[in-house]
Formats: sequence, C-alpha cells, structure tokens
Amino acid sequence: MQEAEFGRDKYEFPRVATDSELIVRAFELERLRGNFGVTATTPPDFLVSLHSLFQILMSVVSARIEGNRTTVYDAVRAIAKPDPSEGEQEIQNIRQAMTFIDGLEPGKALNHVTVRELHRISVEGLTREGDPTPGQYRGQDVEISRAAHVPPSHPYVHSEMTGWIDFANRELPTSQHMLHVAIAHHRFLWIHPFRNGNGRVSRLLSYAMLRRHGFVSPVGLRAVNPTAVFGNDRDGYYSALAAADSLSNEGTVEWCTFFVRGIHEDLERLSQIQDFAFVKSSLLEPAIDRLVVTGSASLREGAALKEAMRKVVVRAGDLTAALPGTPSQRSHAIRSLLERGLLIAERPGARTYRLNILGELFGPLLVRRLDEVGFLPRILQGDTP
Repeated sequence: MQEAEFGRDKYEFPRVATDSELIVRAFELERLRGNFGVTATTPPDFLVSLHSLFQILMSVVSARIEGNRTTVYDAVRAIAKPDPSEGEQEIQNIRQAMTFIDGLEPGKALNHVTVRELHRISVEGLTREGDPTPGQYRGQDVEISRAAHVPPSHPYVHSEMTGWIDFANRELPTSQHMLHVAIAHHRFLWIHPFRNGNGRVSRLLSYAMLRRHGFVSPVGLRAVNPTAVFGNDRDGYYSALAAADSLSNEGTVEWCTFFVRGIHEDLERLSQIQDFAFVKSSLLEPAIDRLVVTGSASLREGAALKEAMRKVVVRAGDLTAALPGTPSQRSHAIRSLLERGLLIAERPGARTYRLNILGELFGPLLVRRLDEVGFLPRILQGDTP
C-alpha cells in the first residue's frame, strides 16, 4: 500500500494558494449555485422530464466508463423492455440507484446501510459487471486494474468506511462543499470497499453528496451530476485519481482541480435548461421538426406537438387549429399520438395531454439535439442515430 505523506490525515483539506484555479473555480461555482433557479422559466413538467432524461444519460456514462458499450439510443428504448441485455440492465440498475437517492431526504446523513444498498442495486442481476456478494463489503484483498495503488486489506474495510462516512457527513461551510465531495469521491475509491462496482458506487455517492449540499433545481431535483465530468475526460479522470492515490497535498489538489473544473463547466451548460426559450428553440422544436422530416409524424401532428410544447398541457380543443376536422377525427388523431408515445396523458384517465419527451420516438431525437448543441459528455458524442 502506498504511504500517505508523513503526518497527513487522508481527510485533511489540501493547502491551496488563494489565486489557484481550484479556489477561483470553487468561488465561481458558488455564484452559479446562488443564481440557479432564481430566473428559471422552464415549466416544472419539462424540468422533471429533462431530469429523467439526464438520469438515463448519466447512467450510460457511468456504465461506459467501466467499458459498457450500450448506446444512448438503446438505453432510451430499453426503459420498459422486459428482457434487457446485461449492458442495458447495468444502465437500468444505475438509474434505479439514482432514483433511490432522489427518494432520500436531501439532508439525510449517509450510513453503512445506504452505501451498501447503493452497491446492491448497482450490481444486482449482473454477471460480467456484477459482484458475488451484492451489498456487502469485500471479504478479500483486491487490486485495482490499471492502478499502482493497493487498497487497504479487507479486515480494515469496515473501519475505513466508518471514517469515510464520518467525513462524508461532516458539516462544512458552503465554500468547502465542492472540495468535500471531490475528496470523498477519491478516498472512497482509495478504500475500494467492494470487490466490484466501486466506480459506479463512488459516482452515485458524489451525486448524493452534491444533492445534500444543495445543488438542486427549483423543483427539488438534482442540478448537476459529477458523472458528466468524468465522461468528458475519462483518461483525465483516471490520471487525476492516480495522482491523489499517494494522499499527497499536490496530488489531492490536482484531483480536486480536475473535479471542480468539470463541475463548473457542466453547471454552466445545465443552467441553460432553466431558460424555456432555449429549451423550445434549441431542443424541442428541432426534435419535432426531425420527427416530421423522417416521416415519424405528419405536418399536422408536428404542429400539434409544438402546440403541446408551447402550452405544456393541452386539451383536445387546444389542438383544433393543428388537427382540423370533426371532434371525432381530432380524437382519433390524438389517440394515434398517444399510441405512438408522442403525447402522454397528464395522469391516468385524464383528457389533458403533454409532450412525451422520453418516448421511444422522441427521446432519441432529443438526445441527438443535446449532442448537436454540445450537452453530451465527450464519451457519448456521436453515439445517437
């Protein structure tokens, strides 16, 4: 095992020059966080759907980092698939784990049970990327692929994780929140508490910590997911992690700078999702136009979908101009849109409808637009039809 700097606590915050990139980025992040949601114009319904879409994307990124080659397109199509492939199941597991985190009280402290449950969900039902003891800390020594660091011997894992949990739950000033998450992410991987699935769980725990620190959208959903950062530069991710394995001040600063730089850049992009004018003109309208161009929707259906986009929730009468004819003919046209998953009832049995941006036809086209406007992490770019 590599030794830490003499006398250095692995959970000690690094010593950093006040004019360093790390400090400058950290302060700028606080400004962005303070502004997030203040001027949001995107309706909550769309924010919720976009949040779900980003959950899928980040699940694909997390699995892709580990070598899973399932495309975004297949992941979107597999949401309701009864017999997913192992690659698709891995992505669904990660997404389920994110949903589990979203269901926790934002201020809830982490504990051994939560950490082990995230592991269980992540590896359940998997063979190649599974673990023979889901939800249990490892009972044997392990080595990390492509890394010089040797994790602590297995008898020390539980006590090491107790120290990690104490650190992860530490109450800190806002100015230290991002460094807190960055250090916790690396130190978890340094401990490597499970036989397999540590990378996936580390990214889920960073997601949970950011949520606990208040990086959430106006409707209570996550504003940023650190997984996007790692997907933007996989090689840089592994290199920065390796630099911190000695627990040296310089290596920890290098890792934290990589982490904070990526979060800063990603939050700047995601802030645009608050602007409904941007969402409509740059994402939804082009996706609807492509539905029409590819023949997946008629011109009239495209016009109806744009009306649903503008009004967020529509009734049959709101679509009279787009779908002219008798009420019966209009009902038939709406039923066709529902059957193809382009519209969805606002709630079961309701006669009010909204655009289904996660549908099998629309979802991949929306992901394509996200790629075209530079929203996808580099690891996913060019991955869509």
